Amino acid sequence: MASQEYVKLAQSLPPRLLRFFARYPPPAASLANRAPPSPVSTSLNTSSSDPNASQEENTVSDSPPLPYPNPFQSHKHHASGKWHDPVYSLRRQADLVKMARAHGVEELLPYTVKGTEERIAKRQEHGLRVKGTGVGQKVKGKQWERTMKGRLEKRRQAMLEMPKLVQQWKQLGHGRGWKKWPK
Repeated sequence: MASQEYVKLAQSLPPRLLRFFARYPPPAASLANRAPPSPVSTSLNTSSSDPNASQEENTVSDSPPLPYPNPFQSHKHHASGKWHDPVYSLRRQADLVKMARAHGVEELLPYTVKGTEERIAKRQEHGLRVKGTGVGQKVKGKQWERTMKGRLEKRRQAMLEMPKLVQQWKQLGHGRGWKKWPK
């Protein structure tokens, strides 16, 4: 019964996701429970006297070990010790995650920084990261944007005083003896 559901699910997936899952099949444990794992756990080490040891470490947990290296992360070659780049670039990872999310199989993908849970955790940790969008802050803006409020207020006051100015102009004879020219 469960295998028929997987066949139906596989038939509804786009070809790119099918090729990915054919090359990197999800572990059997994630197929059995289909519950999204929590990929990031942060731990704080305070037992050491080393000042660098108190930094948070992000580790992948609650995910079963893969029989192949994670195609979304770089890995060290066991014999040569050289680092190999990820098989999928960040842009392609994001595309795969978007497709998997649209088809409801995102939790079957290996751990990636482009995953929804990672993005939400990063947004909560860092916020928007745009200067001036925090509480009580103002965006700097251009000079004309910063001074616009004062200029508009000055214009509004000038328009309110305009009838008095016109009356004074007419009394003095259309500019004769005029001392205060408007700016």
